[in-house]
Order: sequence, then structure tokens, then C-alpha cells
Amino acid sequence: MEVQYSCQDDYGRTSPSASQGFLETIGSFRLRPSTFILQTLVVIYLLWIPTQTKAQDIGLSTDQIGSISARLAEAAQTSVFSSSSIPPSSNAVDESSMEPFWDIARSIMGQWNGTSSGSPQPLMPDGSAADPASNGVTILMANWTGLAARDSASNSSLNYDYAAAAKSQLGFLHSNNVPKTSDGAISHRVDQLQLWSDFVYMVPPFFAYYGALTRNRTLLVEAYNQCKLYRSYLQDEKSRLWRHVLLGTSGIDEGFWSTVLSVPVFRGNGWAAAGMLRVHASITNSEYANTLKNQRKDLQKWVEEIHKGMYAVVDDTQLFTNWADQPPTAPRNFYDASGTSLVAATVYRASLQYAGKKYKYIGNAERAWATLFNSTGSGSSNSSAPFVGYTHFTQEGWLTPVVNPHSYGEEGSRSAEGQAFVVMLAAARRDWIGVNGEYSAGTSRYHGALASRWAGGLLAVAVGSMTFSF
Repeated sequence: MEVQYSCQDDYGRTSPSASQGFLETIGSFRLRPSTFILQTLVVIYLLWIPTQTKAQDIGLSTDQIGSISARLAEAAQTSVFSSSSIPPSSNAVDESSMEPFWDIARSIMGQWNGTSSGSPQPLMPDGSAADPASNGVTILMANWTGLAARDSASNSSLNYDYAAAAKSQLGFLHSNNVPKTSDGAISHRVDQLQLWSDFVYMVPPFFAYYGALTRNRTLLVEAYNQCKLYRSYLQDEKSRLWRHVLLGTSGIDEGFWSTVLSVPVFRGNGWAAAGMLRVHASITNSEYANTLKNQRKDLQKWVEEIHKGMYAVVDDTQLFTNWADQPPTAPRNFYDASGTSLVAATVYRASLQYAGKKYKYIGNAERAWATLFNSTGSGSSNSSAPFVGYTHFTQEGWLTPVVNPHSYGEEGSRSAEGQAFVVMLAAARRDWIGVNGEYSAGTSRYHGALASRWAGGLLAVAVGSMTFSF
């Protein structure tokens, strides 16, 4: 399988991670997908090898591709956000559903240059210290479920050492190859000491899942500590919003980003909240949940700070702007439906994990949902054209408005991440309604079959526009 993508970011580096993946949020293997999910998986797999032109059109990077995979994990109820314990059963895998994501793991290992006895290496060479780690959970689960043994039974060249690769990635982050602050915050960049809010979604969840899977409490605590350190540097004390990039000698961005997506990484408050929720879920589902109660409480508080700060600046459109603290009329600013989707998804997840049905920001998330799926009334129920008549989707199913994947300061027309965020939102809201029932404020109504078609179609549009080439 050959997959091709545009992989240079705004600083000229090659983006890493192909799979932050379906498995980056996996934790339960409680794979009980509905017919919709099974159909979606089949569609995605069949569309895995589209044209190079489409991939270039939307400027996909490997960690962006991985984000789509992660959203699918949530849609398929196989993420750490389920209630099953970690580690999961090593043989409770529906292989037919997992195969597209095992392909990602195989592709990573096919190009990995490390060895079990050599110096620590990232899963992929990259200018970012964090982005390769976003594939770490995929590699961990490939090892845990015995993928190499199954593969090598028919092809000896596929007998990859997934355990060694995961351990090497972990060692690389802790090695002298990656700068650290004096108090231990791991740099997002390799070439300079620089902190990006993206990091919180890339590295701490890898640490947390590694720790839960291997019964290593120290790693779970390290995941928490990295979130704590990054918050101490990036959070604005007044607004409680997180800045995007601090320290270093180039690329500094002290703006408060909604997501935010650029070439090729995401940045901002949505990613910070989503990353901390994944760490919280990994701790909660581990055997150390009781002994790490205080850490869980901190993570809860820090996520709520972001929700409070973000929804304090949203206007009547219910959409966040690309720079969350600036009006849409500010230079290079605009409304961003992708960031709106991501933050709303974290509200539903926070409510489900710990905040309860009456979490104060559920109303905000519901209004965001109603806005994103607002229809002019001319839409068709025909499954072949489900996106006609929606304000924030093109007829082809692309979310709009979104940031330009090729230039994060400009509005774009197509965003694979935006598609992934909507799937994340649909999955989180589906789970919330499954537990709590319909939201009673009358801001929107959830129609399960139609929402499933939306999610399936959106993900198919996104994944159908990309392939992987390693």
C-alpha cells in the first residue's frame, strides 16, 4: 500500500506520526460497534488508497492522519474513554476492524531505524520531539495484542519488535537528545527548548497509557507532571487560556488558539483539554486510580479552566475564532468550526468522566452542536447526498469554515482534522446521550441514525482524501 501526503510544516520540518492513531486513545477493546461503525470501517478501508492529488489538496501530515484515526477509535467505542480497565485483554480484538490501524503500525516499523540494544530513537525522525510519540499507543497495542507473531506466521519480514520501538521512543523523550526546562518540562522541539500546547495531546497520553498498560505508576505520574508543567508555562493567569508557543528563538506564538491547526500540527486550548482528558481517563481505568485521586482532581480542574476561558469569549454565532481572544475582524482571524467541534467534544467527555449530567458547559456544547448541524431545511435524507442544505458543511461533506491546512493564519476550504473533530464530537455526544438522555434545554435534538450517517460520511470524506507513505 502506498500512501502519499504533504508533510512540511510552517517551520519547514517534516511531520512525524502516522497514527497518533486509532489506538492513541484506545484502552478498552470493548469493541461493540453498531452497524454504522462497521460500515464506516469498511468504507474507510476501501478508500485508503485515493489519489495523490487529493492528499496534496488538503495538506495532510502524519499526525493529522493519526488524529483521524484517534477519532475513529472514539466512534467505535474502543478508546480510553470507555469504562473498561487497562490493561485490556490481549486477545479481545476484532481483527477485521483493527486491520487498517495495524497497517499504520506496520508502516511505522518498516521505516524505524532503531534496535532493542541501540541508543534511543523516536518512532520517526522529526524536528518535533513530541509528534512521533503520538504514534506510541498504536505501537504499544500492536505489541500487547501480539501483532508481530500473527503477521510473522505468514510473512517473516513482518516480525517487528514493537516493544523495543515503544521503549526506544520513551527513552528518547527522556534522553539528553531532547531539551528540558530546569523543572523538567520536556521540549516540544528537538533543536531548541520550546513549549507548544500541542505537546499535551502528543506525549502525556503516551506516557499515561504506557504506564497503565505496563503497571508502571511512575509513568502515570510523569504524564500528570508534564500536563502540570506545561500549564504553569503556557496558561495566562487572567483568562486561564493557554498560549500556543513559548520559549525558544523562533516560531514563538503567544496567541490563545482554539484548536488550532496549522501545517502540520494542531495547537491550542482544545488540544490541551483533550490531552488532559486522555491522561485522566488512563489513570481512572488503571489500577492506580485510587492512589492518584489528587492528580485526577487537578486534571479535572485544569480542563474546566479551559472550558471557562473558551466559552467566556464565544459570541452569538457559537463558533470560536481561530485566535480565541480576538474578534473575527482582527487581522488573519476568522471563525473556526473545527476548533469549535473539538472543544465541544471535550465538554461531553468531561461530563461523562467526572463532572456529571449537570456540568455547567453542556449547554454551550449543545449550542455548538446545533450551530454546526444547522440545516436550511433543504437537505436530503438520501444517504448518497446527506450534506445538502447544511450551513457548516459543503455538499461534499467538508466542515466549514476552517483554517487553511497550508497556512494556519488563513481560512481554508478543506480540513481533514475538521472532519475528525466532528466525528469526535458525534462520538462524545452519542455516549453522553446514551448515559443521560436528551438534553432538556431544547437547544437541539439528537437523531441517532442521521448523526451516525453524518459521522460516517464525514470520516469517509476525510480518510478518502488521504493515504500513508512511509
